[in-house]
Amino acid sequence: MTETTALYCYAHPTRETSLRCKRCENPICTSCAVRIPTGYICKDCSRAHKKAFDTAEWYDYLIGFAVTSIFSLIASGLIAFIGSFIGFFMFFIAAAIGGAVGRWISDLTLRAVGKRRSKALFMTLAAGVVLGALPVLLTLFFTGFIYGGIGVVIYLVIATPMVYSRTSGIQL
Repeated sequence: MTETTALYCYAHPTRETSLRCKRCENPICTSCAVRIPTGYICKDCSRAHKKAFDTAEWYDYLIGFAVTSIFSLIASGLIAFIGSFIGFFMFFIAAAIGGAVGRWISDLTLRAVGKRRSKALFMTLAAGVVLGALPVLLTLFFTGFIYGGIGVVIYLVIATPMVYSRTSGIQL
């Protein structure tokens, strides 16, 4: 018979365990284990792994927000302007413009921030798209121009997830 020695968690020396971190081989208890697709890792390795993917600098948030909000303001103004002439068909044009502009804004923003990444940066960029279109949307709402307002909302529904997904690396 083989006799095994008891393993104790590296962070909790009183907890007996049979798990080991997949990266550093330290014994870990179930409260210290972080599930990954190929097994479990400790919280220290998990933090180090996340840090490798969060490369954004503090100024990337400002640059990215400025770029997305300015171009979203221009695009939503264009949609409102076109909607004043077209009417009902504006919905189709807003959908087409939303997809194209969302892709274009995400490409320009990635170039502006040097392709650095962070989940908070992706959310900031999506917020920039929405907040950039907000002045145009509020103006259309208070003036009672319904077609233009609905067109801007369609643009936002398409462009916002497009910017988020393309900047985060999901290619649509």
